[in-house]
This record gives sequence, structure tokens and C-alpha cells, in this order.
Amino acid sequence: MALGMDRHAGGEDRAEPVPLSVLAERAAPGLYLVSTPIGAARDITLRALDLMNTADVLAAEDTRTLRHLLSIHGIPLRGRRLLAYHQHNETSGGDTPILAALAGGAVVAYASEAGTPLVSDPGFRLARGAIAQGAQVFAAPGASAVLAALAVSGLPSDRFLFAGFPPATDAARNRWLDGVLGIDATVIAFESPRRVKEFLRNLCEKDGERGIVICRELTKRFEEVLRGTAAELARDLRIEGMKGEVVVLIDRKVAEGTSMEEARKMVAAAMKGGLSMRDAAQAVAEASGLPRRAVYQAALAGGGE
Repeated sequence: MALGMDRHAGGEDRAEPVPLSVLAERAAPGLYLVSTPIGAARDITLRALDLMNTADVLAAEDTRTLRHLLSIHGIPLRGRRLLAYHQHNETSGGDTPILAALAGGAVVAYASEAGTPLVSDPGFRLARGAIAQGAQVFAAPGASAVLAALAVSGLPSDRFLFAGFPPATDAARNRWLDGVLGIDATVIAFESPRRVKEFLRNLCEKDGERGIVICRELTKRFEEVLRGTAAELARDLRIEGMKGEVVVLIDRKVAEGTSMEEARKMVAAAMKGGLSMRDAAQAVAEASGLPRRAVYQAALAGGGE
């Protein structure tokens, strides 16, 4: 019988609690960049729990968030130091006590407020400072809003660029878009929910047919994924009053020389070869670089002829 399964009288398997344990073995000295959940508290790795249980020093972008996470998983502080390192003190000596602990041979676990440390979060200077003084730096990988969004987007994942937060003003955002729209890769960015509408408006002025995916509240109760062209999503009523953590993904540029009419004919030819319209549209979209939804709609409009 598989671990964690019990057999009902009726012959059905029922999930049972799986016995797990947090290790108490001390890790090698160094700085551990510990990934923490972006939503669901159970999206924590066993190694992250081990490190938080055994580290000599705990450091965090938000100490309140880390205290809450420790409490949820039953890990006591036991009098250990809990140091704050965030954007407001990273250039004013916030790393000093952490680097001093590392110099003394301590095991230091650093966690950002959510997700993977250093990905659009403070920590670059801390890691560089640790390396400069000869300390070991380790990654304890786990949750990442960037990778979670890429996984559910349906956009090509062979090449992608994480571009951080777009600028808040129109002029700067337009320059930012000019820089990323020509990149032959899926572009991933974080955005304030209050600025998503303006972001789409700016994008529509440049390329309203560009494929876009908007992920909101990933792994949380009200998780939502919106897919379409920039023009379609700009008209979507769900964009109004959007709340929560938002990740925006931009599909790569449509291949030059492939018109929608040509794509429709390619779909029709693929259907004659036995593919369904949906599968044919997917194949043509991948081959041409055109948005799958747009190819599918063109095929529907043409009746598959």
C-alpha cells in the first residue's frame, strides 16, 4: 500500500496524513537565501523548514511575516536573533550585523517577504557582501511568482526575461515598453493592480495584438489568470478595480511576414491532415509566433476552409 493511503471498506483509497519531520542537524556555515510561500503557507519546502529551525541567525525583509510563518509551522525562535533587512536599510548598514554573524561562522537564513530572495526584493548587496568577505552563499529554492506565472501562462517558456516593475509614469513606461517589446522571449513583470489598466493602454498604443497574460493572486484563494491580446484585456471589465499581487506576461513579437490570412490557410491545411481546429491553431501559433487565440479566432471566422 502506498505511503499515506488507507483502504476504505468500499475499496476506495483515502488520503491520510503523511508523517514528516523537521531536521535538527546544523547546516554548514554561510548565508542561506530561503524561498518562502507567495500565498499558500504549505508551499514551503522541508529544507526551508530545516534551515529556519537550525539557523543561528534569522533575517528577513519583513520580520513580522517571518514570525507568522514560523508560528504556522511550529518553529520556535528559542532566543535566536531575528534581523530586519529591507529596502529602507540596505544602503544604511542594515547588512552589518548579518555580515558580522557570517564572519563569526554563523548559519544565517534570509527570507524575503514572499517568494525567492533577490527577485525584485532586497538582498543583492547582502549576497555580494557575504561573497566579498569569503562567506559561502547557498540557495534554498522554492516558491517564485515569476516561475509560477510562466508555468500557468501558456506562453513559450524556452526563453524568458524577468523585467521587474515597469515605471509608474507614462513617459518612462513607454520607454520601458520600447525596450522589451522587441525581445525574442516571453517578458515577465510585476505590476501594481492600480496601474494595470494604464499599462495595457500604453501597450495598445504600440501593439494591441500582442499576446498578454495577467496573473493575479497566484496560489491564493482568489487566484485568477486572464489571457488575450492587449486590446482584448484592455476592454475586459475585470481589469477595473483589480486588487492583489499581479504578474504580467508579454508574448514575444509576432513573426514578420506571417499574416493572419496566411495563418488561417495553414490551420485549414493542418485540419485536412487530421488535426482538430484547436490543435491546428496551437501548432500554427507556435510555428508563426502569432497569438494562439487570434489564430483560432481567424480559423473560426473562416469556417476552417
